[in-house]
Amino acid sequence: MNDRFSDRVLGWFDVHGRKDLPWQQDISAYRVWVSEIMLQQTQVTTVIPFFERFVARLPTVQALAAADEDTVLHYWTGLGYYARARNLHRSAREIVTNHGGQLPMTLDGLLALPGIGRSTAGAIIAIAGDQRGVILDGNVKRVLARHFAVEGWLGERTVADALWQLADQTTPHQRVADYTQAIMDLGATVCMRQPQCGDCPVQQTCLACRTQTTAQYPGRKPRKEKPVKTTRMLIIENPEGEVLLLQRPPTGLWGGLWSFPECDDQNAFIADHGLTMVEEIALRPFRHSFTHYHLDITPMQVRVDTPNASTVAEASARWVLPQSPPPIGFTRPVTRIFEALYSNSLL
Repeated sequence: MNDRFSDRVLGWFDVHGRKDLPWQQDISAYRVWVSEIMLQQTQVTTVIPFFERFVARLPTVQALAAADEDTVLHYWTGLGYYARARNLHRSAREIVTNHGGQLPMTLDGLLALPGIGRSTAGAIIAIAGDQRGVILDGNVKRVLARHFAVEGWLGERTVADALWQLADQTTPHQRVADYTQAIMDLGATVCMRQPQCGDCPVQQTCLACRTQTTAQYPGRKPRKEKPVKTTRMLIIENPEGEVLLLQRPPTGLWGGLWSFPECDDQNAFIADHGLTMVEEIALRPFRHSFTHYHLDITPMQVRVDTPNASTVAEASARWVLPQSPPPIGFTRPVTRIFEALYSNSLL
């Protein structure tokens, strides 16, 4: 089974596969690792500019390890799922400290690092180490679920186990780096949610294609309404045009990123921090959605008469100019509000 399947996939890749992605140039374990972490739950077209900017500023594992967290999060801002960046940073420091600055190119060695799972480790081993590594990212799951008509939701343990077994059976022992890229490309460009079956090299043996049931695979997660939470964010602006940001705790939601103060009573917050309010304006509420819930945000623009910006002096607080923000990591609502208020557009 694996020879026939992999041969057709590789033959298709030779003609149609993507071979000019940034991480396919100057291949190294570091570049492959960074790209694979960025590609988790994120599309290639979204990742490309972030990858190029990140590796230009942090080109080696040593540079990443030496950087402070604010710098790392700054170059990740906008990509989302910030735990990936924090884990990448932690892993870099562990690699420098415990592995001589070289990624451990074994499955167990990679799995021991923060943020690296079985599929990511398999991709690094295959692409950067030219060893046989098995992958099962979202695109590959879709290809295999359709081709072999694997019933059920991908989040179920029995379904995941069945797909891992199929992934192992279909992964060849030769040209494993090309195959790894090929099977991901096939899922990303042909076997999409709306599949282009006529362009697929394995359509003749695909059970879903043969039975015209591609829409049934992979099985969908049982629908559950997301809960809605609410918060009020204060855009506190001093006479110099600077706004106040607070750094969030290192773990949890938006861990380590800088965001606006959140509170129910802005008057109490302003008084507690020695500020004097001159004007407040309620801005248009908006929704920011996470994987598991929606967050409805009400922004309040508050102008204060505070000639000395050091009035708020906590280590986790700083005043910044929105028009020329420092290289630190911002939450998405901060960048959205900055763009709305300070670029002549409306929120």
